[in-house]
Amino acid sequence: MFLMWGDELATTLRDGAVHARLAAVGVRRLQVNVTDDPVAGALRIDHVDDPIAGFVSVWDADAAAVAEVLGQVGVVHGYAVDEHRRLDPPEAWDGSRADALANVAVLRRPAELDHDEWLRRWMVDHTTVAIRTQATFGYVQNVVVAPLTAGAPAVDGLVEELFPSAAVTDMHAFYGSRGDDAELGRRIGELMASVARIGADRDLDLVPTSRHLYEL
Repeated sequence: MFLMWGDELATTLRDGAVHARLAAVGVRRLQVNVTDDPVAGALRIDHVDDPIAGFVSVWDADAAAVAEVLGQVGVVHGYAVDEHRRLDPPEAWDGSRADALANVAVLRRPAELDHDEWLRRWMVDHTTVAIRTQATFGYVQNVVVAPLTAGAPAVDGLVEELFPSAAVTDMHAFYGSRGDDAELGRRIGELMASVARIGADRDLDLVPTSRHLYEL
């Protein structure tokens, strides 16, 4: 997975010429997540000084070659990840925009937790809470194995969660609380307590995106 920075990524990362260069270095499946107008009203949290503008995911391709291509359209930092698909979203690999708010959370392990305990809290304890308290219909956890580019910011996990499009501006649609304010408050409280246990109540980037999938 590659974190991207740049002013025109919503256009350039979907450009056929860029996809052709990626195909030439071995990319066969490509996922593009970009911040753009359809998600402009969604909650966003920025930890890094320069806000992340997009993400690119590839499978079974040479990371250095992919980073070189992506570096021609923006600033890029890459990570090898171990993918865990907890809720498989509906997928069309034709480049169309998914009918969803696709949030990507960039996680950092707090210093007070060792790696194994942090993984257990995140992958075992928190997963069920996150799915139970939110209206997610796609949930993919990526454990960072190693950075792939020099100077890559410290990142320990990348999570993609898909919500109904109405969740961009409607908290009840985000949490699945069906207009019940008391239930909304209960769900938020339960989720935030679990978030704090994995350290995601701090040092977090939460980036709302539009999701596009391509077969090259």
